[in-house]
Formats: sequence, structure tokens, C-alpha cells
Amino acid sequence: MESCPCIVAATRNAGKLVEMRRLLAGLPIKLVGFDEYPDLVLPPETGATYLENARIKALSVVRATGLPSFGDDSGLEVDALGGAPGVLSARFDGELGTPESRNRKLLGLLEGVSDERRSARFRAVVVLAEPDPSGSIVEHHFEGVFEGRIALEPDGEGGFGYDPVFLVPHLGLTVASLDPESKDELSHRGQALRAMRGFLIARDFGGLEP
Repeated sequence: MESCPCIVAATRNAGKLVEMRRLLAGLPIKLVGFDEYPDLVLPPETGATYLENARIKALSVVRATGLPSFGDDSGLEVDALGGAPGVLSARFDGELGTPESRNRKLLGLLEGVSDERRSARFRAVVVLAEPDPSGSIVEHHFEGVFEGRIALEPDGEGGFGYDPVFLVPHLGLTVASLDPESKDELSHRGQALRAMRGFLIARDFGGLEP
């Protein structure tokens, strides 16, 4: 038996898991990834909002494992595209699209759009779901928003997803050009997970089971 409580991250995205481990480092918990549950299958993200998709993942995992679990959903909202791709960010170029093809499509749609009209934001919602002694599941929701602009071309070797084309205006750098610590400080997911971290610290992990 582990000497500290376990919490399961409901994601198969390796990049996200690395960020989650950094942001929750130092807490007296064991953050469990899907590598410990190779047969666990996440249901399709059919929600119309980030919250709905985060709930789908978190509730599915807590029911399958009996352990506290958290799921996140996030997306890129580009003002010149009416808020697209939004909740469809991971499928912006179809189910078989790659991060590179999604970025190419995005930049193609914005060709000729001036800098002033390239405003955008990353938005993330995290849902922590915990089994209750009564048999019910208790949920807690956390959110983060990261304002920026879409660059004219990709830049940087770090990060994942849309990071190479998301410009941080006051730094003049894309997220993919930031060091991990700077990204965690600014990012939407960093904000949401720090809120969850603060929630766990405030109650001294009283709801987590070993």
C-alpha cells in the first residue's frame, strides 16, 4: 500500500501529464497516470463545453478505479474565427489530424488577418471527482484563461499542440519558446491546476483516500 494518497490524472496526453506532474509536485500525493491502467478506456468527449468534457473524463475514471480522479479539457479560442476551434481544438483538422496540420490550418485561415485582429486565448477547465463514503461522487471545478495572440508563423521547440503559434504579446515569444516554469506560471492549465492544488492544501487532503 502506498504511504500517501493516490489521485488519477484522466488523460492519455503525455505532454499534459508532464505539466500536471510539475504543477502538483511537492504535494503528499501519488499522481497516477494511465500507464498503471493500460486497459482503462476514456469515453468519447461528446460534450458541448470544456466543463462537460472534463466531467466525462473525471467521472469515468473515478468510477473505474474508485480513486479520486481529475480530468481537464482545454481549447484555443480565436476571436477572428468566432471563438473557433474551441472545444473542437483537438479535432480541428479531423480525427487523424496532427498538431502540425492543425497549426497549418489555423494559420491558413488567418492569412492576411492583421496583428490587431489575431487575439486569442487558451481556456482550461479541470474537474476533480472524488468518491464519497455514501457512494456518491463529489465534484470540484477549476478554470484558467491565458490571453494572447496567434503568431504569423510557428516558432519554438517546446510545449505541444498550439504552443508554437500562440504568442505571448508582452514577452514577444510563443508558448513553445518559453521554459517550462514560465509556461506553468502563465498558462491556462497552470492556473486551473494551481487552483486545484490550493484547494487540496486548504483542506489538508482530508477527502483523499490512501
